[in-house]
Amino acid sequence: MTTNAPHPEVLRYTAFSARPEGGNPAGVVLDADGLDDAAMLAIAADLGYSESAFLTPGAAQRSYGIRYFSPKAEVPFCGHATIATAIALAERIGPGELVFATRAGTVPVTVAERDGAVTATLTSVEPHVEEVSGGDLAEALAALGWPGADLDPAFPPRIAFAGARHLVLAAASRARLADLSYDFARLEALMHRLDLTTVQLVWRESATVFHVRDPFPVGGVVEDPATGAAAAAFGAYARELGLVPEDAVLTLHQGEDLGRPGELTVTLRAGDPRVRVSGTGTRID
Repeated sequence: MTTNAPHPEVLRYTAFSARPEGGNPAGVVLDADGLDDAAMLAIAADLGYSESAFLTPGAAQRSYGIRYFSPKAEVPFCGHATIATAIALAERIGPGELVFATRAGTVPVTVAERDGAVTATLTSVEPHVEEVSGGDLAEALAALGWPGADLDPAFPPRIAFAGARHLVLAAASRARLADLSYDFARLEALMHRLDLTTVQLVWRESATVFHVRDPFPVGGVVEDPATGAAAAAFGAYARELGLVPEDAVLTLHQGEDLGRPGELTVTLRAGDPRVRVSGTGTRID
């Protein structure tokens, strides 16, 4: 922090739940002009949330630069902190269109209010999906303690990107997904080598309903309670592999196993490679 800069106001919001005790909490600093990298990292580490967002004014009205820090490092894009920040802004300047300039690219966000509930929808950067090597897959499963037979063969492992990189692994049962106890250091090392932000663990309940969990050791936390960037990456993955239609609305339930239930809505549109992720949010204190 620069020597003459006032201490910034640090807001606390949760995303993907209308209840403070649900969803994924994020720190939000709406005026980070006076902060350097070390100060932003220190604020994120002090909060201890999986990510915190730091905003600076952009050149156009309702446009902003935004950066995201976990307790351990900066990340290129964070979905839940984007949703939280958009809702915090809407409470101050009204709902409508916002534009965030992230390290991953430009992310438009629409905030709407209906029947007293505020919902934010982000539109991802253009996604892509890539193969994961057999050796890297074996190392990921060993770190998680998952036998290969516990994977759902209908969902091939892939690395998916929609602003950040995530390894997508599908569990064959809800019980497998619920039983998460992994080697923190071993998974963290693999994720650093593959430049992964989280591992997106999924279980398919029905054609359009999924349960997900996201180990996040590279961010210094065991698990992310609700992960918008991974939801966007998963939407791109599911569409590219033909697991869902090109036009689809998917519901992702996350946080139930942590006692912080949240709901993420993923919208895919034919002819548009980008992925939309929507959710509610609220101030924690």
